[in-house]
Amino acid sequence: MDIQRGQIVRAPSPMESLEKQLSCPICLDMFTKPVVILPCQHNLCRGCASDLYDSKNPYHFSGGIFRCPTCRFEVVLDRHGVYGLQRNLLVENIIDIYKQQLEKGGNALEPPLKSKETKESVCEVHEDEKINIYCITCQTPTCSMCKVFGQHKDCEVSTLQGVYEAKKSELKNSIDLLGTSNSCLQAMLTHLEETCKTVEENSQTQKQKLGEKLDLLYAILEDRKTQLLEQITQEQDEKVALVRSLIQQYNEQLQTSIKLMDKASQTMDNSNTAEFLIAAKKLITEAKDASKNSHLQRPEPGFESMDHFTLFTEDVEAMLAKMDFGVRGGNDDKEEEEEEEEEEE
Repeated sequence: MDIQRGQIVRAPSPMESLEKQLSCPICLDMFTKPVVILPCQHNLCRGCASDLYDSKNPYHFSGGIFRCPTCRFEVVLDRHGVYGLQRNLLVENIIDIYKQQLEKGGNALEPPLKSKETKESVCEVHEDEKINIYCITCQTPTCSMCKVFGQHKDCEVSTLQGVYEAKKSELKNSIDLLGTSNSCLQAMLTHLEETCKTVEENSQTQKQKLGEKLDLLYAILEDRKTQLLEQITQEQDEKVALVRSLIQQYNEQLQTSIKLMDKASQTMDNSNTAEFLIAAKKLITEAKDASKNSHLQRPEPGFESMDHFTLFTEDVEAMLAKMDFGVRGGNDDKEEEEEEEEEEE
């Protein structure tokens, strides 16, 4: 029942519900085959997906990016464009069955209308009273009797529908905020993965250079070579461990945020106004907290660099035992020769 108008609201039939699920979010009509499935598991007509892609990529470059119209997930296309997306044969088969059922008279799937009204929410204190107002002071749905004679008589109240619309709008904004936060988290995870890969590649490059130079002086440098390799490996392990720790933190944050977003989206579909308001209050707070906590630690600029492990091979053999990263040999010998010349004079 509509609380404001007192009208009986008929629940949608199975066929109506099915048709809603089979509707494209772009053209708002039933999916037109072929139907493609996006990485976020939402579906689009290939034609609508192509139009959306063309609007974002007017010059028809190879590959491209557009956002899912349902969840705003960023879809990255390869050189095949929308034709590289996988077809959802299951949805296409369901559409065929649905159309066949309509041709036969789809009322067979519709249950008979119930003569009784949809169950209404009633006050726990005054069992004969409907919940028809919202206590702003206590932030909870209640009934008129509680306002006049009960525990909410000194509280500020408002219409249930007005608060419902306001909270629903606020929850929608929270969902959008979570979507933006998830995009930032996904971008940071991609950056961290690239950083980890760069650290490993740079480390491998430095190891190769080190090995090539030390092999030329193998007899003297074999023991030292092992020590220097261990230094590189140790820093690599420390950096990779730090980056992977950050990846795990961002993954955990992202999963928590996604679950909260899904929960909020499910709450948006709750037709029970009182239950929605109770759940929306908690979800809005959790969504704001999750968004505030989405900015975690990140590596400093140049963190992935391993250039400080550069080795110079111009050192004389007498200085090989003292060789270290970033030290070019020969200077100490020159100083000793100058000192000897001064003593001779």
